Amino acid sequence: MTTLDAAVVIAGPDGATLSDRAIRLAEGRIAGLAPAAAPLGGGSLVMPALVNAHDHARVVRSSQIGNFDVALEAWLPHLAAVPAVDPWLAAAVAFGRSARAGIAVEMAHYTRVQGLTGYLDEARAVAKAARDVGIRIAFAVQCRDRNPLVYGPHGDMLRRLSHAACACVSETLLRAPLPGAEQIALVEATAAAIAGDGVTVQYGPAGPQWCSDDLLARIGEASAAHGRRVHMHLLESRYQRAWADATYPHGLLNHLDGLGLVNARVSFAHGTWLRPDEMELIAERGATIVVNTSSNLVLRSGIAPLAEMLRRGCRVAMGLDGVALDEQEDPLAEMQLAYLLHKGEGFATTMSRDQLLRFALAAGRFAVLGEDAGGTVAPGAPADLLVLDWATLAADRLDDTVPPLETLLARARRRHVRDLFVAGRQVVRDGAVTGVDLPALETELLAVLKARFGSTAEIRAALPELRAALGAHYGAGTFICS
Repeated sequence: MTTLDAAVVIAGPDGATLSDRAIRLAEGRIAGLAPAAAPLGGGSLVMPALVNAHDHARVVRSSQIGNFDVALEAWLPHLAAVPAVDPWLAAAVAFGRSARAGIAVEMAHYTRVQGLTGYLDEARAVAKAARDVGIRIAFAVQCRDRNPLVYGPHGDMLRRLSHAACACVSETLLRAPLPGAEQIALVEATAAAIAGDGVTVQYGPAGPQWCSDDLLARIGEASAAHGRRVHMHLLESRYQRAWADATYPHGLLNHLDGLGLVNARVSFAHGTWLRPDEMELIAERGATIVVNTSSNLVLRSGIAPLAEMLRRGCRVAMGLDGVALDEQEDPLAEMQLAYLLHKGEGFATTMSRDQLLRFALAAGRFAVLGEDAGGTVAPGAPADLLVLDWATLAADRLDDTVPPLETLLARARRRHVRDLFVAGRQVVRDGAVTGVDLPALETELLAVLKARFGSTAEIRAALPELRAALGAHYGAGTFICS
């Protein structure tokens, strides 16, 4: 049994803020919460661990490859500049960084396959990395079979390129997809290979613009048959909105609903360009929206109507998407940014603090794990707990009657993370990941990336032309063909 002494406990959404508590952990759960034997002074702040309900287990930051401040539609193909590396190494660094920042539960929408081994062996390596680090993940197997380069036919866009650039882009980015039935079978084979011990597996359709109706229908049917959850991108950019309106004039969400893909098993990443009626359908069906505030700002996608989603009754969770404002995994900063953007103007409140805590701590657990349990500090709850350095956070407080949550929201950052417990296991101690040597792995990964960077020289040479062609393509409005 482990006991945590907490000068302050933020118990979670709708929960009280407590002082001077001893928290007992046993068998992966909170066994008890009792007054401490004596006042604890500065010490620690204990709260539910954070959840990242949309990410991709990426390790290369945009500025490392000249991909900063680029619109999503040009940013995505630029990821081809990243060389393949050992999947365990990449995943261990990604999950280690998440744990170091206070994240216990994460969606790994696996859209970047290294391809150095067979798919199932790669999935096993990623699952092992999550277990070695100690966080809980959902591994969402990407499913995709249309629009590999733009939303609709890409012939006109390719004709904007030189012969050499066109050949390179075609060879690198225009590969034939697996048939739909084989993609569904791969998801189930992946689940058989890696599910359990902190890892779940989901269907991961890349998004409606990247999946044919046949593939989406197969996923809807398989999800219903197996009870398996689904995680997909939805209406991230204005160009996706325009494509959806042209392709499905009766309504994209109505179309997805007819395919069995708007229900409580489904989580949608982004929803930046959702309309009120679509939010109401999502709320009615019990699906989850995962808002990625920093990512949408960095990739020029806009600001999701988070407050309106809440007003319409949607379950809304927080995602980092591997694209934070300062290129650091910092869910505490992400939480603050979302609150500042959506809390309201003047004396009007459009996002309460309780709603913010539910957004960052609880709703994502349902999207990733398919369970409502957790996101609280209470007897019987999962022992997924974040410990912050309250002595540093509160060092200059003059008024001790100020709610600790106010101090947390105003200034907490990943540098204040002291410890992280996941299912009762201490996966971060005194700011260091316990299961892997994260600094050593980061050093190794950077060395490998530098050594292999030359392998992507040909596609990198073509990327400036491609970026310009994509800008002209989307600027001309030709993308709205299905």
